Amino acid sequence: MSDYSKSIIVIVMALSISSIFGGGGGAAKSLEKNKSILERQQMKVKCEFSEEKSSAKTPKLEIGSPIIVIEAPKFLKTAASVPCLRPNSGLLNPGDVGRIISRKPKDVWAVRLSIGTYLIDAKYFKPLEIED
Repeated sequence: MSDYSKSIIVIVMALSISSIFGGGGGAAKSLEKNKSILERQQMKVKCEFSEEKSSAKTPKLEIGSPIIVIEAPKFLKTAASVPCLRPNSGLLNPGDVGRIISRKPKDVWAVRLSIGTYLIDAKYFKPLEIED
């Protein structure tokens, strides 16, 4: 591990410890202490987001978008008001096509398929590209 990595780890640990214990002088004092630690290290962080890079590769998933299953999950969870978890015994296969109904937390989508509406993780399907 390089000296730079070790110093980053020490700073993160110092920041987390001072935020837990408060440094004895309140939030303002611990904030000044943390700021001086960071200034001594002279680190610069630059964060950028470019829509051109992210949206150029794959189309966005939206409600109503058609999808195609690329890998069959081992278990299927129904999107009913009282969900039911059942083993996928050939109900859903790679190549099956559906349409997104809604988005759920943690990149899970409610997808309407020919066999019903199920909650499926996004890693099991991709957007279907329809050529005109």
